[in-house]
Amino acid sequence: MSSSRGSLPRYIAVRTLLVIPMMWVLLTMVFILLRVAPGDPVTAAAGGKLSADEIARRQAALGLDQPLFQQYLDYLGDVVRFRFGNAISDGTPVTTLIRDHGGATLTLTIGAFIFAVGVGVPLGRWAGRHRDTIIDAPIRLLGIVVYAAPVFWMGILLILLIGNLWPSWPTSGIASPQAIFEVPTHTHILLVDAAIDGTYFWDVLQHHLLPCFVLGLLLAGVIVRLVRINVIQTMQADYVEAARARGISERVVVRDHAFRNALVPVVTVIGLQVALTLSGAVLTENTFNWPGLGTDLVDYVIARDYVAVQGLVTFFALIVVIVSVVVDVINALIDPRVRY
Repeated sequence: MSSSRGSLPRYIAVRTLLVIPMMWVLLTMVFILLRVAPGDPVTAAAGGKLSADEIARRQAALGLDQPLFQQYLDYLGDVVRFRFGNAISDGTPVTTLIRDHGGATLTLTIGAFIFAVGVGVPLGRWAGRHRDTIIDAPIRLLGIVVYAAPVFWMGILLILLIGNLWPSWPTSGIASPQAIFEVPTHTHILLVDAAIDGTYFWDVLQHHLLPCFVLGLLLAGVIVRLVRINVIQTMQADYVEAARARGISERVVVRDHAFRNALVPVVTVIGLQVALTLSGAVLTENTFNWPGLGTDLVDYVIARDYVAVQGLVTFFALIVVIVSVVVDVINALIDPRVRY
């Protein structure tokens, strides 16, 4: 019988409570880093086109005339209420941006993860099982190349390649103009809305495949190398040798004994790669003219709109923390030894 100390509900409760100090540290870092940037945010966002009175009025409206500690408390209070402020440059609420454009980033990220896991895990497992063979060498090389190649360079390269080989295949945008305007909005996720409506689904899916493939390559390189090395290590463990001694076939040994134990660090790293995937999504969205939050973030950085940048970065930080908790729970389900 397992003790209460190692019980899954207790582990989930403790891990969830740890989110509070983690989020506090992240939010504090975001607040400080954006406040130490040189220049006045209102003047920078307006491009010097406003009078001194208008600048003062806008600063007061944003609470920038308050003491720094009061700004900090207001910022934390807004985040707790899921209010991320309004952009200085165009007045758009950040929550509206998240609602309207978050679906595009979500589908891009999920599609990339599906491709990366679907390709990276089997290739890494295969390479680990056939270590230092003619099968292992090209897989290792592939993992290194796709991880080292900049995602925007890979995107441009594939756009040129696909554009020449299959001119009819879409290489830019989230969908054709007809689909964007004619597909009814149900969920603010265009691929899901097209599937619900039953029209333009293939058109939308075609536009999704290439960006998801490019972003998925970035993560697949990490997964291939990690799965390979962990399979190699577990294949040398005593319990694997004991399974072989009992006459169990090598295929079953790899599948039931080595591979499952090799997954624990892999799941952890895949969860940690969410931040890498989100940063890669920023570059991927700009490469493929993808109307997601990454594109919005770049536009507001160029506009020096620190309120919108702060809101979007805070939202990304929340996503990373939530995924971190989910990954820890999955790890506890796979391997009870990680529970408190």
